[in-house]
Amino acid sequence: MTDDHSIPQNWAGYDETEHATWRALFARQHALLPGRAAPAFLEGLERLPIFGDGIPDFDTLNDVLGRATGWQIVAVPGLVPDAVFFRHLAARRFPATRSIRKPEAMDYLEAPDVFHDVFGHAPMLMLPVFADYMEAYGKGGLKALGLGALERLARVYWYTVEFGLVRLPEGLRIYGSGIVSSRAESLFCLDDASPNRIAFDLSRVLRTRYRIDDFQECYFAIDGFDALLELARIDFAPIYREVASLPDIGPGELIASDHVITRGTGAYHKAKL
Repeated sequence: MTDDHSIPQNWAGYDETEHATWRALFARQHALLPGRAAPAFLEGLERLPIFGDGIPDFDTLNDVLGRATGWQIVAVPGLVPDAVFFRHLAARRFPATRSIRKPEAMDYLEAPDVFHDVFGHAPMLMLPVFADYMEAYGKGGLKALGLGALERLARVYWYTVEFGLVRLPEGLRIYGSGIVSSRAESLFCLDDASPNRIAFDLSRVLRTRYRIDDFQECYFAIDGFDALLELARIDFAPIYREVASLPDIGPGELIASDHVITRGTGAYHKAKL
């Protein structure tokens, strides 16, 4: 393993069970996402060579991705240290876990796998404005480490890149990788009455805790993808200072200043108490 934690993908080392798991996951999401995922995601998916018989070869994938936006997928053994992750993003490299989930764990993962990382992230990296946002996030992450603000910046990543919604003329659509790679959350985030759906506000998101063990209680929706580029141009340092003295907001909490798109019932999470 190198200093940046990258490793060879070793595509030839995947066995038929692993390829079959990818095929099953891909077929399920590919059938589910039209009309739910943002058109930009679906277009990126169509343009990438990931419709084959199994787990994509990163070299082939990178030929297309590199020509489109200059991004590359690099294989890593699992989660990498924050500074390493940010350096990869700042250099237009997305670190993707090499391994894939077991067939008996199709619907729940404690940590990302190659399906989440490639199916979930790569299509949006075909969109120039999103590609620029991800690079800016990597650079901002390195700054946040020096400012002691990493926890707050992580919330922005969580509520955009991982679990973000976008408001389009045709309605709310999914673009976050944690949603598009999950059948259950693809349904829950748009169809269920339980979660709140709120217009994205940076200061609000910097204060908002999130769920890592279940569906989100609140989803934040940006107004089109140009909003991400505007976000990438902001100096976060003054906003970090501004929110430092304010209390955190719970994962399912609404506040007076929220622009609520859909007020949720909270029924799903209340039933688990």
